[in-house]
Amino acid sequence: MPLPSSVLVVGSGGREHALVRSLLGSPAQPRVICAPGNAGIAQDVPCFPVAVDNIAGLIALAQQERVEFVVVGPEVPLALGLVDELIKIGLPAYGPKADGARLEASKIFTKEILLKYLIPTAAAAFFDDADRAIAYLRARPAPIVVKADGLAAGKGVIVAQTHSEAEAAVRSLLDLPKQSKIENQKSKILIEDCLYGEETSQLVVVSGRDYVMLPTAQDHKRIGDGDTGPNTGGMGAYSPAEVVTPELFARIEREIVRPSVNAIADEGIDFRGTLFIGLMLTPTGPSVIEYNARFGDPETQVVLPRLATDLLALLWAAARGELAGVKLAVKPDYALCVVIAAQGYPEAFPKGDVITLPDPSALPPATFIYHAGTAKNPAGQVVTNGGRVLGATALAPSLAEAAARAYAACDAVQCSSKYFRRDIGARQLNRR
Repeated sequence: MPLPSSVLVVGSGGREHALVRSLLGSPAQPRVICAPGNAGIAQDVPCFPVAVDNIAGLIALAQQERVEFVVVGPEVPLALGLVDELIKIGLPAYGPKADGARLEASKIFTKEILLKYLIPTAAAAFFDDADRAIAYLRARPAPIVVKADGLAAGKGVIVAQTHSEAEAAVRSLLDLPKQSKIENQKSKILIEDCLYGEETSQLVVVSGRDYVMLPTAQDHKRIGDGDTGPNTGGMGAYSPAEVVTPELFARIEREIVRPSVNAIADEGIDFRGTLFIGLMLTPTGPSVIEYNARFGDPETQVVLPRLATDLLALLWAAARGELAGVKLAVKPDYALCVVIAAQGYPEAFPKGDVITLPDPSALPPATFIYHAGTAKNPAGQVVTNGGRVLGATALAPSLAEAAARAYAACDAVQCSSKYFRRDIGARQLNRR
């Protein structure tokens, strides 16, 4: 069957801008549109002001624009059943149905699967009562990890260094307001033993029991240099993650990826989308921190530019259950992305600050800026509209050169509330 000639990308972040750019690069030359998009995406493709949680509106848009394929970026529409509804009207979509999206929408659901199928992960317990949770954590060693069960935009995880910090986290997360319309049940939390080692991200394109592992990447979750301060949605990433040697990559596939894909299928879930596996590389081997049910952000911004394979063909094959035998081609370049955030993120931050972007021709070679939290003001200027605003990404023959190019792009962006880390990729560079 020929590739689709028109594609709708759902979402408004840096991940979706990377998806749009990669899909536009397909030899099939599809018409690509986005909803709701952002100021940068709107410079590349038509954008429509339909919110990601407006399932009926997205269905109507897909029909109105006669798209042949939908690629869903963020977790909320997946968990709300957008793909289920698209399938009902016979429209192919890339992304899991609601039962598969539950792997991200409920950390407890994921942990139950990991424990049931003996996939390496930290010991854990689940609670909806603060007093019982605090009694449990007092019997466990600190540091200890406290997680909100549901979606929390990448910020529902607290690594508590002391028991008093853990108790405060328990009470705050059990009182956390619902972040979406997905659940109407009592808040729950997951308490896990703390794992030690380096984190890495493994993105896997899955179609039932078939899968393709994408290049490795390493994210930087903390807001400050030296991995200090609170967790964020991600302040930068690079690929490949050289800490994952070919031997370790094979072990991750053998002990984590293949058992995970089979476990999901054994649970009766026909998962067709991206399985994001967050891993801790412990002294005894790789261990699963979390599953997400979509492309990571900012990992997508460094993984997709490295693909020599047609992304549209890859996602189309997965959505149609035709992934078996598909081989992945990867460029030898390194990629590094630095996230430019609004000062104050992940807490309170300003919106509406004017951004002056460099002319693309003035950027270093193979360097581009993905938009995330941006919009246009009434005067037509690009302004900040979120915590993570832009992602400066560069490809180069070495990681050091990719970092130099990405940081040159960051320095060329003018914005009064601009903030970014200065050490993305430093750990890997210092290993050499």
